[in-house]
Amino acid sequence: MRIGVYGAGSIGCYVGGCLAAAGVDVVLVGRARVLNSIGSHGLRLTDYLGRDIQAQAQHLSLSESPEALADVDLVLLTMKSAGTADAASTLAGLLPRHVPVVSFQNGVRNVSVLREQLPNHAVLAGMVPFNVIDRGEGRFHQGSEGQLDIEAGPLPAGTQAAFASAGLPLLRSADMQAVQWGKLLMNLNNAVNALSGLPLKEELSLRGYRRVLALAIAEALGVLRKAGVPVATVTAVPPRLLPWVLSIPDWLFTLAARKILAIDPLARSSMWEDLQLGRRTEIDWINGEVVRLALRNGLHAPVNTALIALIRQAEEGSGQRWLPADLLAHVKQRRLKLPG
Repeated sequence: MRIGVYGAGSIGCYVGGCLAAAGVDVVLVGRARVLNSIGSHGLRLTDYLGRDIQAQAQHLSLSESPEALADVDLVLLTMKSAGTADAASTLAGLLPRHVPVVSFQNGVRNVSVLREQLPNHAVLAGMVPFNVIDRGEGRFHQGSEGQLDIEAGPLPAGTQAAFASAGLPLLRSADMQAVQWGKLLMNLNNAVNALSGLPLKEELSLRGYRRVLALAIAEALGVLRKAGVPVATVTAVPPRLLPWVLSIPDWLFTLAARKILAIDPLARSSMWEDLQLGRRTEIDWINGEVVRLALRNGLHAPVNTALIALIRQAEEGSGQRWLPADLLAHVKQRRLKLPG
């Protein structure tokens, strides 16, 4: 089997690297900055439980050109959502008809974009629940727990075994939309984390930031109920209980939410990383999805709207690091100004 990873950033390099370390032939297609680092230092994969492995060079190909994917058996799409349409157009003129494409991307709309342009391919939704940190010099670190999830559907023979051998056993779900919305609820913290400027574990240990996240999740759950959209449980806490659990005092949260805090002390959100690198964030495909769904159902989403505006300012270089009490007061004020 030969697996192609298109958009090899932190997630793509980690998943692809683990597969290559297990003896699967992997093609990484990504930016020169990342590939040059791997070419110079190799590809080393670690995790919060102590795993430390090296991808096998003989099973790893690096390319800046999507043309390198022309002979793969499976494509894993791990790029930012803004690049999905262009990626789909490229793959449509490149892949043989039988090659499936799995979208391991944030958000809930990427698969529909891919299916529109790839009608002759099995396009499956996927979900990566864990955080990956790019530590530089070809080192990628899994900072939190979780199992990869791929929509039930056709995959090449041996795919399950390949991922299992790589230490990445696959879940297969029939209702991936519910899974994706469950993941998106947790990803609403990406903006809060980026605005805090703190590692995830430290940010989530502070009640003020958690209360902002609780407001964003509660707002999203209300919109989803109105729209009749189901949400799967993707953490130890059911979605309906998340706003309450996140709002409890710090000492109680530390005791009651050990699984949520089972995060590497250095882990940060990908949105924080994007801001540090001067890249466009995925705010439109995370908090923006809540706002869009709200508008389609005659509702407002002032908390998520406020977080989008703050990230936009940060993207322009005019943002600030927000303290917990200040950020909470800001989103509460915006909520009072808008009907919702």
